[in-house]
Amino acid sequence: MVGKCSSAPPRVTLEDITKHFGPVVANDGVDFTLADAEIHALLGENGAGKTTLMNILYGLYRPDSGAIRVEGEIVQFDSPREAIAHGIGMVHQHFMLVPALTVLENVILGMRSKHEPLLDFGDFRRRVMDTARSYNLAVDVDARVSQLPVGVQQRVEILKALFRGARTLILDEPTAVLTPQEVDQFFDVLKGLREAGYSIVLITHKLHEVTALCDRVTVLRGGRVVGVERADNVTREQLARMMVGRDLPRSGERQEITPGAPVLEIEGIECLNARRLAALRGISLAVRRGEIVGIAGVDGNGQSELAEVIAGLRAPTAGQVRINGRDCTGATPRRCFDAGLGHIPQDRLGTGLVPELSVADNLVLQTHADSPFAQWGTLDRDAIAENAERQLEAFSIRAGSRDTATNTLSGGNQQKVILAREFSRHPDIMLAVQPTRGLDIAAAQFVHERLLAARAGNTGVLLISTELDEIMALSDRIAVIFEGRIVGVLDSATASRERVGLMMAGQDDDATARAAI
Repeated sequence: MVGKCSSAPPRVTLEDITKHFGPVVANDGVDFTLADAEIHALLGENGAGKTTLMNILYGLYRPDSGAIRVEGEIVQFDSPREAIAHGIGMVHQHFMLVPALTVLENVILGMRSKHEPLLDFGDFRRRVMDTARSYNLAVDVDARVSQLPVGVQQRVEILKALFRGARTLILDEPTAVLTPQEVDQFFDVLKGLREAGYSIVLITHKLHEVTALCDRVTVLRGGRVVGVERADNVTREQLARMMVGRDLPRSGERQEITPGAPVLEIEGIECLNARRLAALRGISLAVRRGEIVGIAGVDGNGQSELAEVIAGLRAPTAGQVRINGRDCTGATPRRCFDAGLGHIPQDRLGTGLVPELSVADNLVLQTHADSPFAQWGTLDRDAIAENAERQLEAFSIRAGSRDTATNTLSGGNQQKVILAREFSRHPDIMLAVQPTRGLDIAAAQFVHERLLAARAGNTGVLLISTELDEIMALSDRIAVIFEGRIVGVLDSATASRERVGLMMAGQDDDATARAAI
């Protein structure tokens, strides 16, 4: 269904939008129309201009030229507040929440109270909880955002937009942090919103979401519109070809490799989460050279804490971590790195990068004081520049130059900077946490090929991902985590989605998988 009244003007119209960032043309004469009561997908590779275009609609950027119409009337937004006043809400890929505040405080931040200058928290609390229940967005309104898993934080962002009266929702990679079960529930929410007259822009890289959920799709490439199609009239292969401008080769397959000695050993690990509650309960697991072990589980069951313990970012309360046989329990990240660990963190801006530094500098974090990047305590800028040029080309990183600030890159290109840095170090064990989150189809395939190449090169890989298809496609063994425990380890050759899904929900009591731990 696209629109409830053919005579009504479109909900949103963007006309000939152009936006430059220095020498980079992010949007080049883009036209985009969002009908009343439709779900419209916006597709494109990383850096194609999708998020920039929607940031313009949301008032975060001013276009260099072009016009914005809302329900037929020309508008000009100088801030998100003005966009919100016109019923436009946006949920960003990188959440715009205040970590130190509670869910309730984040949702009502900046809103006017009925009893000013006092805030009626009781009234706000009831209304926020009613909104959450109406849209099946289960959250603890009294929890601090800093204590919530990434998937729950996303629900808070959506709740915030709906509570503020948005009738047009812009969702930037909304399922990137959701499990398959949560995606199904989320789709039901979006379909309900469409039936209620909401218009939704879905920025996504997942082609099956477009064909399963959306009414129309607009594809951007190089900042320009290359096609607008009805979603039921186009195949995933056609969409992929439109996005990248060529046919994509088939993904590589896992070769038969005999795993070697363990490069990562975890024994009886226990730790607390940010709320000082038990997050890990006696986890034991080993990863050997030349194998990929995938961790599958619903977000919030201890995956983040497990990754932080292994990477030296969180101290365990019990148990032991060994990397290449060296005791790294409670060690610093530098010590873990020196022992042979590579780390692709799930929070690329908060943990993986120093956003204000240049691409070149981010590519040598951890090794900037070592040869060849430093001599006698002084940075060798020529060596750092040469390294950056090699990595920019090898990993197809789209940046204005090696001196570009990393926080100006698209999310996918920021991720590529991390991948380039970590893979170029040739670690013995790669800890990859949500490595394809927010990446387009070509970039995700590139990451998969790199992980498989690392495995073929005798590197061990611990892959933590909420993308069950990714886990099953890449892993030799699948360890399922539930409530801070590994409830079973399955051979990927015989594992089924249904079986893994039951284990993720704690509903599988087969002793065979438990015995494999």
